[in-house]
Amino acid sequence: MQNLKAHDGDAETEKVSSTQASDIDDWANFKDDDIMQQQFAIQAEEAEKIPFVGDKEPLSSLANEYKSGSSILLEKIKEHVMESQDQGEIDRIKANVEQCRMTLRNLGYAEFTFEDFFALFLEQLDCVIQGSETSISLDELVQRSRDQSISDYVVMFFRFVTSGEIRKRSEFFEPFILGLTSASVEQFCKSAVEPMGEESDHVHITALSDALGVPIRVVYLDRSSCDNGSVSVNHHDFHPVGNDLPSAKKGGAEAIDPFITLLYRPGHYDILYPK
Repeated sequence: MQNLKAHDGDAETEKVSSTQASDIDDWANFKDDDIMQQQFAIQAEEAEKIPFVGDKEPLSSLANEYKSGSSILLEKIKEHVMESQDQGEIDRIKANVEQCRMTLRNLGYAEFTFEDFFALFLEQLDCVIQGSETSISLDELVQRSRDQSISDYVVMFFRFVTSGEIRKRSEFFEPFILGLTSASVEQFCKSAVEPMGEESDHVHITALSDALGVPIRVVYLDRSSCDNGSVSVNHHDFHPVGNDLPSAKKGGAEAIDPFITLLYRPGHYDILYPK
């Protein structure tokens, strides 16, 4: 009996070793593309658990995520502002959207490739205006934003606007793109701007801000602090070029308050609202 058990143990050991060797061989045959596809699949599965647009939350909820980290991070969370838009601003945005449509046409884009995205975005913009039969509440707007059939169209609208602006001003954006990749401006737009799932960085935000004429502030959470020991929020302001923007209430004619303030976090941006 003891010998039988010993043989059984040997057999089990051989079986495990054989399985491990097989796993190693399989992993060796795994290509970079396969690994990336697996990562994308995992990210997509996790993304399905999170709504496209979440509910408004107090900054204290964000602070809770960093409670085990630096005290400087907790202080920085307290400072953020976002300006609201009025009817005049919406009209100005719609005029810029029309310019973006013309840009795509002049660049040779077939109208059927982008028109549906533009039409849906403008429809959502009109619904925000209160006092008409098509007006919707904030809660309904949030629910629409969580509808993938609507959300994807709005995202594609922004992607086409961004791509058109980059290609229209290729000489300006080319040095920045070459700093990121060896691709040409057109290749960059086709591979890193227009496809769904591609993340946005400095180049994308600059182009989108310029195209729509919307000043944007991106706030970053890190552990840096001022030389005097006080805490300040690190941010970068994107000021549109060539647009007739209303001046800030404070700071003179050239000072422009951001219309949108975003908090950058790995993998996404949060919208910051004023108190």
